[in-house]
Amino acid sequence: MPIQNLYIQDTIIASASASGIGGINVIRVSGPDVEMVAKIVLGEIPRARMATYKKFLNEQKDLLDIGVAIYFPAPDSFTGESVLELHAHGGSYIGANIIRTIISLGARYADAGEFSKRAYLNGKIDLVQAEAIADLIASGTKKSAQAAMNSLSGTFSDILKNLNEQLMYLRLYVEAAIDFPEEELDFLSDAKLHNHLEGCERLFYKIKNNIKQGQILNDGLKIAIIGLPNAGKSSLLNLISGQETAIVTDIAGTTRDIIKAQVDIDGLGVEFFDTAGLRDSPDLIEAEGIKRTKKAIKSVNLALWVHDASTAQPFCADNLPSDVSSIVIYNKMDLIKSNQEYVDSKNQYIYLSANTGKGLKKLYAAIKKSVGYQNAGEGAFTARARHAEAIGKALNHFISGKDKLIKDRAGEIFAEEMRLSQEALGEITGKITSDELLGKIFSEFCIGK
Repeated sequence: MPIQNLYIQDTIIASASASGIGGINVIRVSGPDVEMVAKIVLGEIPRARMATYKKFLNEQKDLLDIGVAIYFPAPDSFTGESVLELHAHGGSYIGANIIRTIISLGARYADAGEFSKRAYLNGKIDLVQAEAIADLIASGTKKSAQAAMNSLSGTFSDILKNLNEQLMYLRLYVEAAIDFPEEELDFLSDAKLHNHLEGCERLFYKIKNNIKQGQILNDGLKIAIIGLPNAGKSSLLNLISGQETAIVTDIAGTTRDIIKAQVDIDGLGVEFFDTAGLRDSPDLIEAEGIKRTKKAIKSVNLALWVHDASTAQPFCADNLPSDVSSIVIYNKMDLIKSNQEYVDSKNQYIYLSANTGKGLKKLYAAIKKSVGYQNAGEGAFTARARHAEAIGKALNHFISGKDKLIKDRAGEIFAEEMRLSQEALGEITGKITSDELLGKIFSEFCIGK
């Protein structure tokens, strides 16, 4: 059933293909005027869900293009409305000309994410699945793409549905006990109730952890490689990226600007930043690089401080940035005869050679541990910050209600807290949401989705 029908008199159009020159440009039309548009542009309404080779015409019967048309009648379409897809030749002029023609027939250009938004409003997908569409498009690793696909197929939604059913059972169980006091049943002594409470709490914490993993998988990490000049920062970036991304010399201050490399670590997308060496007396250009380094540190999830272990200069923990988590790397271990490893309870040290690659696996393990990332399994799904906030709110209501029930025998308060917990879960799937939230979510989509 439609959740809300805001566009009953409104037909939208947009290209669903990336901008630029390409072989095919897919133009998507959705709304109540699709059949009228098809009759004018194609000369007829094509057979439903069949690819049909057609001429594309304007109202004056001028030929715009020749391509493939696919018609999806409502409600059996992605948006739940009648949809027409025109697979035209690529190129900015041809697509723009077709779109202008259809706009002249009464359609308007779609907003970002508006096709997905209509699918949500018409009950074709929930909000988690809608967000998964954007996550799938933006995914940078095989595992993040699979996790987004799991969310799109309903894995995350089904887990939330199960939790919601558990909360509903507890709520109805206690409300029934309150409504029939003449039965003189001490429901708090019922082992079945306690088992359900404990099982529900375990499920909450499991979902909370899975959401954390999904959020890390979806967002990826930004990591700055920092340290003194000639510590081997650029060599480390080259080792991590597997190519000569950064220039490496013995001259201090070689790196002046931020150099980036995107790496897949066990399905986790990580963007590394090689930065200018930090020192007190740089030249003018190098000083600008150091300024950018300090700015970059403020925007990353983690900093890797690279220390040259082959020098007599000891590492000073005071050098570490105070506003971001750090891992200290003792680099150039291949130049050291002694393999002594220094111990410091406050800092995590990794012993590595950017020249030989020894220690890189330990560094990757330390990175994953520092952010709490576990290798994504087959059932992993993508998640967002708002999901984590909502599940935290739902869990707080559950814990509060459980405590009131067990300690104070306050069944009415327990039932109300379970209702509030269910409402918080509804914020994730979109059963309970606001126009402001919808606007924010779908504005992040690309045009044509």
